[in-house]
Amino acid sequence: MRILLVEDDIELATELRHNLQKKGYAVDMVHDGAEASFMGVTEPYDAVILDLGLPNKNGLEVLIEWRASGMSVPVLILTARGAWYEKVEGFRAGADDYLSKPFHTEELLLRMQALIRRSNGAAHKTLQAGILSLDEEGQFATLGEKKLDLTAMEFRLLRYFMLHPDKILSEPHLLEHVYDHAAEKESNIIEVYISRLRKKMGKKSIRTRRGQGYVFDPTAICIPAP
Repeated sequence: MRILLVEDDIELATELRHNLQKKGYAVDMVHDGAEASFMGVTEPYDAVILDLGLPNKNGLEVLIEWRASGMSVPVLILTARGAWYEKVEGFRAGADDYLSKPFHTEELLLRMQALIRRSNGAAHKTLQAGILSLDEEGQFATLGEKKLDLTAMEFRLLRYFMLHPDKILSEPHLLEHVYDHAAEKESNIIEVYISRLRKKMGKKSIRTRRGQGYVFDPTAICIPAP
């Protein structure tokens, strides 16, 4: 999942990016409202963390512009402003959640997970697909009673598939949602990781649609023969 982090406090932003990356997110970080406004409508994000007190253009203006453009990505407002009427302004502008500074990083991470799950129609804390479950906190999967250890990229890719079952996902689309803007991407990297996931969940769990992309099929997940 790819997140846009908009925060003008560089030290705080750097710490948040580090913690989000540890939880398996690809993170693009910007520090002013004008750049945030542009990035939000030109790059495909799964969620946004948006500070209100930004240089060049405040976060409320940015959010209003995004929503007016049709951007429906869930947005968590992060700000030092704690007055109730400011929260109301944020929600009226299109915010999905609100967290006042100072805050505990763990709370922010849990709120982000919940926002992304709800926006994809997944209400439960643990993602479930047939006999496969994914623990977002531990970043591992369980297939039946067998625990599957996942690399960081396997976890990112599997989480995205599980949030978008039975949908055709092209390779460029997957690259955009599991890597951040600055990451170097090898041409066949998605194919490599899908091959690894198939070995753990069965060849038919992720089908190839020639010329279109890949489809994650929860009904075809199985425990591969040793």
